[in-house]
Amino acid sequence: MNENHSNGLVNIEPKKHKTTNPKKFLFVSLSGLIGDIAWKIFEEGHEVKYYIDCEQERIVADGFVPKVDNWENEVDWADVIVFDDVLGQGEQAQKLRERGKAVIGGTPYTDMLEDDRTFGQEELKKYGINIIPYQDFKSFEDAINFVKNNPAKYVIKPSGDAGNIKGLLFIGEEDDGRDVIQVLNDYNNAWASKIPSFQLQKRVNGVEVAIGAFFNGKEFVYPINVNFEHKKLFPGNLGPSTGEMGTAMFWSKPNRLFNQTLKKFESKLADEHYVGYIDLNCIVNSNGIYPLEFTSRFGYPTISIQQEGMITLIGDFFYGLATGKVTSFKARTGFQIGVRIVVPPFPFRDQETFEVKSKDSVVFFKKGIEGVHIEDVRTVNGEWLVTGTSGVVLIVCGMGSTMKQAQAQVYGRIKNIKIPHMYYRTDIGNRWYEDCDWLHNWGYLREA
Repeated sequence: MNENHSNGLVNIEPKKHKTTNPKKFLFVSLSGLIGDIAWKIFEEGHEVKYYIDCEQERIVADGFVPKVDNWENEVDWADVIVFDDVLGQGEQAQKLRERGKAVIGGTPYTDMLEDDRTFGQEELKKYGINIIPYQDFKSFEDAINFVKNNPAKYVIKPSGDAGNIKGLLFIGEEDDGRDVIQVLNDYNNAWASKIPSFQLQKRVNGVEVAIGAFFNGKEFVYPINVNFEHKKLFPGNLGPSTGEMGTAMFWSKPNRLFNQTLKKFESKLADEHYVGYIDLNCIVNSNGIYPLEFTSRFGYPTISIQQEGMITLIGDFFYGLATGKVTSFKARTGFQIGVRIVVPPFPFRDQETFEVKSKDSVVFFKKGIEGVHIEDVRTVNGEWLVTGTSGVVLIVCGMGSTMKQAQAQVYGRIKNIKIPHMYYRTDIGNRWYEDCDWLHNWGYLREA
């Protein structure tokens, strides 16, 4: 087993914590996703203003970064404007770039790559990339009849806004599709009005791995990122799907997996003047690479784990990315792991449970906060309190030359944290011990 994976990078001095070139950053968020990065950039010595559109989430990150009630009034103040999502933010970002502003964010095209699953798959096919057979449906009855007539393992993927409800994604296990038929019946009874369209995708066996990279408006910025998401709630990949319970990753020089997928979009992203991060989740096996879906924005908690593994200060990097001046950055060798710390009712939405069990719970640290990144928290009189609505509290990161070292560091740091009713997965990174053999044997991690 090749645990001591070499990613072709060179170890250099430890990260410094203060910028020598402070800038003004305006963060624009739909639901408070990017508070951690706003906080880290603020801590590096930059000026920061943070806007959250969702009224229920506006309290998130209070006490960590300065907030504003109207981001449009701050556009002229900002040196860099950062958008944190798709769902229409790409149009806003594009308009500001056309005005000459330095912006990190998408375009209507890159928003569609993620928001419209069918569009994303058809774009992959257009650029000569293999895709898994799929069918779009607007009727659950039609989908049930399709599976009965074409029995196989399928994945149910809601489209549009429903695609953001991660618990609705269902991965079939039965060869005849009977479990998929049962779930389609359940959705027809309970969710028909909220899932106007969805996709059935043939299930392909292999290793699930994501390849991502930053883009500066003209070209990809190196190194690239190889990451492994852990979406199920419980260890052993059991329980309901969540947005994310943790991610393991490493930085790499361009490899075969990147060159045969994202690299083919470089000229199109340049035409779009896209600035930000783009990620493609894939299933790979001995027969080829099969992309599942785009993330044409920062990933959460991916961006926080990436920041932990960057030696270049992220504020300086973001400024260089937004202005198109950066083509590379310094990253740590080895592996990085991020583990989400959550509280009830996550991954479900139950306001009463959140109010009773979790709201305003104190986050207690036995010692320092090394490797700790915030999600739905705020500070009051120096205390960190659980806030927001989702029950996603912290991301705790660890690093190491081997995956075992990264795991030991992250779980050692978690033992330093106490939150009433907190829970987390204890096996983030375990997939690597088997997946790495397959990926190396198939040659996807080789430079090409």
